Formats: sequence, C-alpha cells, structure tokens
Amino acid sequence: MKGMTIGVIRETKDPPDRRVPLIPVQCRELQDRYPGLRILVQPSPRRCFSDEEYHAAGVETGEDLSGCSVLLGVKEVKTGTLIPGRTYLFFSHTAKKQPYNRALLQALVEKGIRLIDYEYLTDRDQVRVVAFGRWAGVVGAFNGLRAHGIRSGGFDLPPARMLRDLQEMKAIIGGLDMGVTRIVVTGGGRVAGGALEVLEAAGIRQVEPEAFLAARYSEAVFTRLDPWHYTRRRGGKKFDFGHFVAHPDQYENSFLPYASRADMFIACHFWDPRSPVMLTRQALASGKFPLKIIADISCDIDGPVASTIRASTIAEPFYGYDPASGKESEPFREGALSVMAVDNLPGELPRDASADFGQALAENVIPELLGIRDTGMLERATIASGGRLSEAYAYLQDYLEGKE
Repeated sequence: MKGMTIGVIRETKDPPDRRVPLIPVQCRELQDRYPGLRILVQPSPRRCFSDEEYHAAGVETGEDLSGCSVLLGVKEVKTGTLIPGRTYLFFSHTAKKQPYNRALLQALVEKGIRLIDYEYLTDRDQVRVVAFGRWAGVVGAFNGLRAHGIRSGGFDLPPARMLRDLQEMKAIIGGLDMGVTRIVVTGGGRVAGGALEVLEAAGIRQVEPEAFLAARYSEAVFTRLDPWHYTRRRGGKKFDFGHFVAHPDQYENSFLPYASRADMFIACHFWDPRSPVMLTRQALASGKFPLKIIADISCDIDGPVASTIRASTIAEPFYGYDPASGKESEPFREGALSVMAVDNLPGELPRDASADFGQALAENVIPELLGIRDTGMLERATIASGGRLSEAYAYLQDYLEGKE
C-alpha cells in the first residue's frame, strides 16, 4: 500500500462531545498492521482519551493536519475549520435535509471536500458497518428509567456520565422498583438492542406486542415493536418490509393502540421523512394516552413524535412538553410529558462507545480508505465530492441551494 496520513480531528461542535473515532490502542495497532499508515491526532482537552494516552500508545499528536489526506471526526465540523480538498468522515446529519446543517453541506461542497458519512457506510447487504447505536440505546433507556425515578419520586439514579462504564450502570439498576409501568420500544436494530439490554438488566419483563395490548399486568413490562406493528400498508395489503423501505409513503400509522397502553415510550426506530407520523400534536392533545415519559433516542426534530421539539443535552437531558399548547414546559410538571431527546447519547459513556466504534472502523473502513479492498462501501456513503453532490445524493440539490 502507498503511504497515507490520517488525521483525527478535534471535535468542534457545541455542546462538546468527548467521543473519538479511534482510541489510542487502535491507532497503534493500525500503524503496526499497515506500515505505510501514519495517524496524527489533533490535541484536545475534551476527549475521553487524553493526549497523554495517545502519546503513551506511541501515537503522534499535532495541531496542523494540513498534511493529512483523510480526516476522521465524530460529530458535525465547524465550517471554519474545514481543510479544502480533503476527505472527511463524520456524522454530517445532512442527508435528511436537516435545515440546521445546510450551511455545513454548502461549505463542504464549496471547499471541494469529499464527505463520507458514517451513517451510510454499509456492506453489500446494506447493513451499517460502523455505528454508536448500541450505546445510544443503552444511555437513552437508562435516561428513561432515570426520568421515571425523578417523576415518581421512587428512586434517584445518577446521570450516566457520572458512571464509570456499562458494568457499573447495570449494577445500580438491578432490582429497581418500576411499579406497574408499561414501556413500548420501537425499532429492531442496534439502538433497540442497547435499550433492551438496559431494561432487562433492570429486571423488567418483555412481553409480546399482542399481549401488551390485551393483558393486564401487576408488574413493569415492556414490548418491542417492528415496523409491521407500528405501521400498516394502505388499502389493507399485506405488509412487506422491502416495499416499506422503498415506499414508506404508502403506509399509515398503527402505533396509537400501543401508545394508549403505555406509560413510557422509548423511540429507537429509524425514521424516513416519508414514513407515517407516529404521535401527532393532535393525538398528544387528545388526552387519550397515559404516556408520561418519551425517551426519543432517534431524536428526529419535528418528525414522527410531536413532543420532540428540540434536542436536549447531556447536561440537561429532560424538558417538558405541554400537550395542550404544544409548547415546552417544566420537565416534570403534572400534566406535561417528560421528554428526553439528547442527540449525542453515546457521549455519556464515551470510552465504551468509542472503543466499539473504533474497532468496527478499523476492521471495516480503514482497509477501504487504504485501497487494500474496495467493496463500493465508500462510494455508497459519499454525499459530496469534487464540489458537487454524488449521484445517489442528488436529491439534496434544492436543499443545498436553499430552495427547500
């Protein structure tokens, strides 16, 4: 392989994110495995792994990354720090036409940068190869339990960021008294898997969706819903997952029966903007739902869950939603929904999350970047390159130009 220098950039988004794309030992192992590879880490006082830990692993740090052809980050990058003509990998949150990141995409195109978005790095079966999803699910579900404790007054859990790791988290939630709380979880991927991991560690029993609707319980239970539970195909046609993925606009909401039986909703699903809305403002204002807590891990603002009116933060994870007015209120006020909508949840267990992510990156993506193999993965995840949108993302042109 030819020589290549990969830079690990300092995170610039506020509030700060402490995660890293590669932990120190992974940088060292990659350089040992690929002799032509050099990894340069931009110094940062915010990371969960210190500059000294990178030095101890034999990894260089340096402020100037202009000699790097590839730059790795985690969250969105401030436009003023972008180096023209380079390849960047990070979560850009632009492919769903998020208004708050239009300027970022415009800057990336103007500077001729190749943007490879982690979210769209997939194998030949279209399965994502790098993600923080499990850890978003873990922390999001924990925050849901924490909100229940605050709201009910039954117990007091510390913020996840105060815990050492997942092992300590599981230890403190074992045997929680959740009363007869009924919890509904949507989604079937890594995020939902992380959420279920926490609910099970808390001793909450899982029940099938049909039983959740029909039975009465004297204990806390949860159920997990797939798309064929919370949506249905129009015209009474049989649900077909492949068809749903390609044509979500041909499906309608069937989530409300579950919402009418739930005290807590943990949203872990992937939502396409063409998909049905799950909880409208009108539905929440109807008074027909016993919901008290919504832990929206998916965090699609103005999307499928009307109470997600903004993202919350690790420092202040909860806000209230007043169903009558549709406006924000105090987080635990009587009559209000308690909403958790942190958009960087894995940042609360950053060392665990970064280690998992970096391992997947090292195994699946770095060999593609080095040209050791080519499965088309990078091309599929390239949103923009050479001053224009890639063909697969041409639908973003009007968004890029500010026309929508």
